[in-house]
Amino acid sequence: MFKWIVVFIAALALAVLLALYGAGKGWLGYHEEPGSVTNQVIPAEVVNRRAEDEKAAARGIGIGQAKQILFGDLHVHTTFSFDAFLTSLPMLQGEGAHPPADACDFARYCSALDFWSINDHAEGLTPRHWQETVESIRQCNAVAGDPANPDVVAFLGWEWTQVGDTPQNHYGHKNVIFRGLSDSDIPTRPIASRSFTSRAMLQNAPRPFQLGYLAVVGGHQRYYDFATYVQERLAVDNCADDVPVRDLPATCRESTATPSELFRKLDDWGLESIVIPHGTTWGFYTPPGSSWDKQLVAAQHDPARQTIIEIYSGHGNSEEYRDYREVLFENDTASCAEPTSTYLPSCWQAGEIIRARCIAGGSDEAECEKRAVEARQNYVDADLQGHLTVPGATAADWLDSGQCRDCFLPSFNFRPASSVQYIMALTNFDESTPKRFRFGFIGSSDNHKARPGTGYKEFARHEMTEAAGPVDDEGQRLLAAPAREVAAASEKFDREHSTLQAFQLLEAERQASFFMTGGLVAVHSDGRDRNEVWNALKRREVYATSGDRILLWFDLLNPPNAPSADSMLPMGSEVSMSGPPHFQLRAVGAFEQKPGCPEYAEKALGSERLQHLCRNECYNPSERRKRITRFEIVRIRPQAFAGEPVRDLIEDPWRILHCTPDPAGCTVDFYDPDFSVGRRDTVYYARAIEEPSQAVNADNLRCQYDANGICTSVRPCHGDYRTNYEDDCLGSVEERAWSSPIFVNFQAG
Repeated sequence: MFKWIVVFIAALALAVLLALYGAGKGWLGYHEEPGSVTNQVIPAEVVNRRAEDEKAAARGIGIGQAKQILFGDLHVHTTFSFDAFLTSLPMLQGEGAHPPADACDFARYCSALDFWSINDHAEGLTPRHWQETVESIRQCNAVAGDPANPDVVAFLGWEWTQVGDTPQNHYGHKNVIFRGLSDSDIPTRPIASRSFTSRAMLQNAPRPFQLGYLAVVGGHQRYYDFATYVQERLAVDNCADDVPVRDLPATCRESTATPSELFRKLDDWGLESIVIPHGTTWGFYTPPGSSWDKQLVAAQHDPARQTIIEIYSGHGNSEEYRDYREVLFENDTASCAEPTSTYLPSCWQAGEIIRARCIAGGSDEAECEKRAVEARQNYVDADLQGHLTVPGATAADWLDSGQCRDCFLPSFNFRPASSVQYIMALTNFDESTPKRFRFGFIGSSDNHKARPGTGYKEFARHEMTEAAGPVDDEGQRLLAAPAREVAAASEKFDREHSTLQAFQLLEAERQASFFMTGGLVAVHSDGRDRNEVWNALKRREVYATSGDRILLWFDLLNPPNAPSADSMLPMGSEVSMSGPPHFQLRAVGAFEQKPGCPEYAEKALGSERLQHLCRNECYNPSERRKRITRFEIVRIRPQAFAGEPVRDLIEDPWRILHCTPDPAGCTVDFYDPDFSVGRRDTVYYARAIEEPSQAVNADNLRCQYDANGICTSVRPCHGDYRTNYEDDCLGSVEERAWSSPIFVNFQAG
């Protein structure tokens, strides 16, 4: 009898193990489908009304034959991306599948965009999902009506998601988009970053038994589908190196280690594409001390493809330069920087946390100072994992360390030497012809829930931003390192032997307070069709907004050799001249929004899909526009010699030009009399600032300050259960638009 009991128990255990293994291998899950695009053209009068409203606004501030201003989002993820699928799981308060078809419907009916692009992470796109992406984007364009005047233009693309573990090998993320959609206009496969496709990274993927346990305990089909999703990716082999792109099989995963290799492969394809750097200051994955200097070399920059840069997204603002450093480098040795009145390095705060614990434990001041010094260095040595060197530290313990205190909606753990202003001030004198970056500025969302253009209303923090987190302490382990006992001494981080994976290695908890609704890219276009939108992007006649549909014009009024007295050069232009440049700025505020959705959206989507996608709130403009309160002019004079300090070259703001409160808009002119005296090339751009309004996470960590402006406590806006799900964490903000620069080179004569 005992023998049969043992046999039964063994058989039961084997069955359980087999069930877990099978669930983890994806046997019980379904493939993540692309979905079906709603096949209903938006009424022509709706699209025409947008154009007429813009023309009327332009006439109201003295603009006659204006180009159309079209609004779009060139940074959109669906649950074809690994991180998007992960945060769609029930344990992270996810909504389930949001495939490419959702993105198309959202752009057309919820956010009412004129154009958008899909940019799922190439590292996670299987050959099947890539082909489904292509077909879904084709469907989106097919249902948009007349190709010469569509209700939306959808571009195909992906994200190249590179992350280095040191400042020297970190290049960051770049979106790649393509002009055409025919088979001859697109590559056979996306090009991934090798930092996430190496064999070592794949070996750290969840094991079948881990996935099976998650699925069985979770008790939801979505977990079984996640196991299928993971196994589909593990089944794809990496492509061979040094094989021409057109000779590689369609079924392999192609990858590159550096921007240089990415550009070379794009050259091999020979297709029209734009490469858009983004998130340059995001310290969530950018190592402390990272700088864009190393990318201003011929190999790592393609000026024909890298024509625009994302200055703002739902991950915050990457515009502003500040003269502080997260860490200091001397002879390749890193050390902690000291705090200033405007910046508290996280490495320094690590020392202060340990010091306070040490003193509370009764140790003498000398011993506690010694431990504080050690804690600071341990943090620096750990790079992105510095927060793991302080056992038991909470988000509140770190206060506002690592953050830009006086930036507009800054990105998390701001990296100033990778800011757009710093990038625009650089010059490389190492080669025969000095090199500079000449970027146009765009905004986008970086939304991971197939929701392009989320900034049309400030609501639904969990659905319209990247805020996501566990429903309880059990789920916390997926996104955070295991809890440790509080200790009065720091610990070195052992990267080589660490068992932590993915988001457990990163500072995800504080990051949630820096997720905003998305920005937008606006183009001055000669038409609504694909080619005209593309041409505007290529010539940099674009601008960024923080989400509001502000209308903005920025022109040089006195270009040399102008064919007529009223000739102007628009934003994005480059010109050489000797006399003082004369500029004109005009802006009109965005429409205030009415609650709910327009009738055409309700009819097209139906009540259930309207709730699932739009949360019953759409772009629904009223007749009233917000007021533009002022313009802020930024002047940057790029380095004229090697090593010239960048801090002296960025004047922000160089001028503030106030506006008379008027819903019809604001117009100002200004000169730069210093240009002819200084005799050096200069970059000018402008910010148009709206009257204050409420926005999600506008107060970030919600600091409490003392009389000296020092943050003494924080109240983070968590993505998980610790902050009420319905709390949108609203704060006051001045929404804005950033013009692309006008590049004025000095030419004697």
